[in-house]
Amino acid sequence: MIPLKIDCRHFRGDVPCKPHKQFGVHCVDTQGNDCTHYDRVDTHILIIKLGAIGDVIRTTPILHALKSRYPHSKIYWLTLTPEVLPSVVDEKLDFSLKNIVTLRSLHFDLLINLDKDREACALATQIAATAKRGFILKQGVISPVDEAATPKYLTGVFDDLSKANTKSYPQELFEICGFAFNGERYILERSPSDKRWKLSKKKKIIGLNTGCGGRWTSRLWDDTNWIALAKTLRKKGYEVVLLGGEQEHTKNLRFAKLSGAKYFGHFPLRQFIDLVDQCDLVVTAVTMAMHITIGLQKKIVLFNNIFNKNEFELYGLGVVLEPELPCRCFYQPTCTNADYRCMEHFPVRRVVEACVKLLPR
Repeated sequence: MIPLKIDCRHFRGDVPCKPHKQFGVHCVDTQGNDCTHYDRVDTHILIIKLGAIGDVIRTTPILHALKSRYPHSKIYWLTLTPEVLPSVVDEKLDFSLKNIVTLRSLHFDLLINLDKDREACALATQIAATAKRGFILKQGVISPVDEAATPKYLTGVFDDLSKANTKSYPQELFEICGFAFNGERYILERSPSDKRWKLSKKKKIIGLNTGCGGRWTSRLWDDTNWIALAKTLRKKGYEVVLLGGEQEHTKNLRFAKLSGAKYFGHFPLRQFIDLVDQCDLVVTAVTMAMHITIGLQKKIVLFNNIFNKNEFELYGLGVVLEPELPCRCFYQPTCTNADYRCMEHFPVRRVVEACVKLLPR
């Protein structure tokens, strides 16, 4: 029987490992010596964070802490968007039946579920692990695993506790997992793109992300404001490019025509990330583009009205701007305040001033 090192990071079992394909090595050579590429795994960790793309990206700081405490760990991550996971994750798993079946047959040393969705909590309950962190399902009800997860759990149950929270999301995340947050950054890896963007590199480039998704319309800024912002920034000598997805396509075409800003269309995720990477600063509401901007360490002007601003960790890259009249629709997808809509009290002047201060020409 040929000796096998199934605890090696490279060992697959179904196909040859990469070191064997590249160098022809075996787990143990004919003299009985271990392969020089042998990388023993002593801790198996599963992260469940299905969530939206932005939520997945803003969870990546925890990888710094996990790799520091468990340097020889093998990390599995189950998500709806494995394409944004960094290379430090060993097993990037999409949320599919085949992967769920596989995970339910394994035993982990540590399981971390950071989603409060029913299916994520059900899986966290079912999958075997020596230690669990985050959230599980108890008698059909989403519940915290332990006291460390309870504060974050309660802010999702009671609005007054959510409003009173003074911790950023990464700080809450680290505490759930038993770590202290020390400013660990997002991990968002750039990937090569053959797209050539027609942007002037002689000017500072500002991206305007004009949408906020179809559900959370309470965050929308008026079209006339986006047009005025683009015009003003162009007059001040900036290159302005409009950003958005398919939902923003029609209005971005109109904004470009009326303001003179550039608009290249909407793109698959990796190309969109590359386009954001061309910008020096991005103006955006709380969206996927916000987290991509932070992950790429670009300057940011963040619009916030319906969330607690303390939850946003900008890492010194920018500012959070809020309306001049308070929002009365906390964590609500649509504005229900009959007296006024707070995003109408968000003057273009303030946004321009923030851009100029963060990004002097």
